[in-house]
Amino acid sequence: MQLEINVVDAFTDELFKGNSAAVIITENWLADELMQSIATENNLSETAFLVAGSTADTYHIRWFSPLTEIAFCGHATLASAFILFNKYPILKTIRLSARAIGMMTVIQTDNGKIQMNFPNAKPIECEDIPESLLAGLSIAPAEVYKNAQAYFVVYHFESDVLNVVRDNDKLKQLAPLDVVVTCQTQSKQFKDFDFISRYFWPANGGDEDPVTGSIHTGLAPLWADRLGKNELVAYQASKRGGVVYCEVASDRVLISGNAVQYLTGFITIKE
Repeated sequence: MQLEINVVDAFTDELFKGNSAAVIITENWLADELMQSIATENNLSETAFLVAGSTADTYHIRWFSPLTEIAFCGHATLASAFILFNKYPILKTIRLSARAIGMMTVIQTDNGKIQMNFPNAKPIECEDIPESLLAGLSIAPAEVYKNAQAYFVVYHFESDVLNVVRDNDKLKQLAPLDVVVTCQTQSKQFKDFDFISRYFWPANGGDEDPVTGSIHTGLAPLWADRLGKNELVAYQASKRGGVVYCEVASDRVLISGNAVQYLTGFITIKE
């Protein structure tokens, strides 16, 4: 059995930046164990698997990290839509169905960006901060929030976000939740952005994620309230870096970005 695999750098218009995701489209679902083995072998933040739905513009999607299946992944959704739009140029809208998220609408905008329509996942303030979170970060939080995906650590200064050192063994104790650190931008270095962040996920897939679309469904409404604006541009300040365009629209968050093709190939599986 041969499976076509595409690898895409998401949330960037420059190769070797952003976050890499693998995309595999099949007629029927592969066995869960096989999908996990492929994702582990790929060793990317996520591998997305897609199966066609009942109409030409509908697909079912699942995401796997090297360690486990993930309930929601933004950058691999962007990568998947990028591949589908390139394969089927007639499509202007794609609907992706995921068990934990429901139906998501993805469009390709006139400026070439891919825009994803996700549920609003605004975090709430966390009054009881876990000791493992405090011990797992070298810089104490100014504030902590929480949603179903992660703890949101708010800092006052960009230098805190850029320089914080994490203890992965401590942060793993927060499973199944991950940790995002964030602050409002202040310097000329980040003058084109409203806020920056970094995302740590030792509990679910790895060390530091290069660019995390899903977490911006929580970051965007958090900063929209603080900054008094519903359209924001964010930078995830990882080693690779990536740009995320956000729009908060009531109970939805529109997440947009660019993508670049890196690789097309085949996986050979002995049956």
